[in-house]
Amino acid sequence: MLNLAVALTDAARRTPDLEAILLGDARLTYAQIDGAASQVAGALVSLGVRPGDRVALSCPNLPFFPIAYFGILKSGAVVVPLNVLLKGREIAYHLTDSSARVHLCFEGTSELPMASEGHKGFGQVATCEHFVVITADPAAASPIPDVPTLASLMAGQPAAFDTVQTNADDTAVILYTSGTTGTPKGAELTHSNMVMNAKASADLFGFTGGDVLLTVLPLFHSFGQTVLQNAGFLAGTTLVLQPRFDAAATLGLMARHGVTLFAGVPTMYWALLATVDDSIDVESVTRRLRVAVSGGASLPLQVLRDFEARFDVPILEGYGLSETSPVASFNHRDRERKPGSIGQPIWGVEMRVVDETGVPLPTGEAGEVVVRGHNVMKGYYGRPEATAEAFRTGWFHTGDVGKADEDGFFYIVDRTKDMILRGGFNVYPREVEEVMMEHADVSLVAVVGIPHESLGEEVKAFVVPKPGAVVGEEQLVLWCKERMAAYKYPRVIDVRDSLPMTATGKILKKDLRAGA
Repeated sequence: MLNLAVALTDAARRTPDLEAILLGDARLTYAQIDGAASQVAGALVSLGVRPGDRVALSCPNLPFFPIAYFGILKSGAVVVPLNVLLKGREIAYHLTDSSARVHLCFEGTSELPMASEGHKGFGQVATCEHFVVITADPAAASPIPDVPTLASLMAGQPAAFDTVQTNADDTAVILYTSGTTGTPKGAELTHSNMVMNAKASADLFGFTGGDVLLTVLPLFHSFGQTVLQNAGFLAGTTLVLQPRFDAAATLGLMARHGVTLFAGVPTMYWALLATVDDSIDVESVTRRLRVAVSGGASLPLQVLRDFEARFDVPILEGYGLSETSPVASFNHRDRERKPGSIGQPIWGVEMRVVDETGVPLPTGEAGEVVVRGHNVMKGYYGRPEATAEAFRTGWFHTGDVGKADEDGFFYIVDRTKDMILRGGFNVYPREVEEVMMEHADVSLVAVVGIPHESLGEEVKAFVVPKPGAVVGEEQLVLWCKERMAAYKYPRVIDVRDSLPMTATGKILKKDLRAGA
């Protein structure tokens, strides 16, 4: 018997008075988080929620997220975390697709009216029975008439609840793929998947009770959820919550709280580098920082080198997907690391590079990365055909193009769907982006394929210049031509002030293609 709620309940038993969550002046101990989660579990049971029911959760990085998350798990239900930026129509899709019975939704702000959008989505779904608003002030009324608040449902519930026993292979969380390449699908992750991946992550980064983790990665996303919240709670660390990434504020929090681990996506490292200057005391930021972690997308080598030089801290780059809980491989803190590599598979996980038929390829040859191990999902919720396709060879097919070296380190070349076929030649956008990032005036690059009458596809680069720099499009094309094979370099350059990104900091290449 196993339930992911053990990550919280065990820490509350071992270190009840240890501060689990810091946000502004608010400080909550493990005992307080656990007691509130028990009240959430009791409230859900009073609504008729039964083990295995799906409960959607929309909440930014606030203490309400772990309280609701572990309360859902304690009740035996399945957590369905939703992106806080979703609109009503998109919320309706997720509620329908997951067959959610309840939607717990933070009230939001005037800039991000989550409750009103959530209620719109709820109104379009006949099968979702309860819409509940999470209010910043527990004593406040719901901003939507005739809709209960979570605090009102928790009132009178005891701060103790016998966690419903679930089997290791029961679904704990349904994580939706980002939808950057198509319709989002819900990855069913079991209690075993999530506990094992959290434990492996805590061991990987050497978490101890003295660690302070800056949590700016969205908790609704697999990276922040497993590597920070769940792994951090398992190890009894303290989480400093940052609801919205702001590079200057992030540097301030790192200095104020003595952060020991920072985890972010590549665009966050890029932003931190662009923000730090001679007026910032870097030593105060890094006085306790022992490691930085990057995932979610490929980290440009130039950004890695510049960050390590400026902050004097190693970056461990890794790899994973929602379908793998998410961590599959990483550069390990106690072994050789290779910049530009996603490292080696974590304990209990296997990875291969295969051809179109699933046959393993020789060392150094590019092909699709496949994974198997304790971290791999049981399947896509309600989508047997998509599940069968993903596991067509007995391994999970990631859709990523990669290669492995003689030491067993893996390298992601690109997404299969991002690969550009120009005149019969394969062009991997990441390779082009890495070269272009070396230009003295270039700050950020995204490369996509655009239709071409005779070549099939042409290479186009969207470029964000460094502050104060002026990038000439024709000159940049010539610069690339001198450094890349004729079929690789971009013939079309689009200079912009910014690039579209998801809430987790991934560049939305599908939006760039659509507007190309």
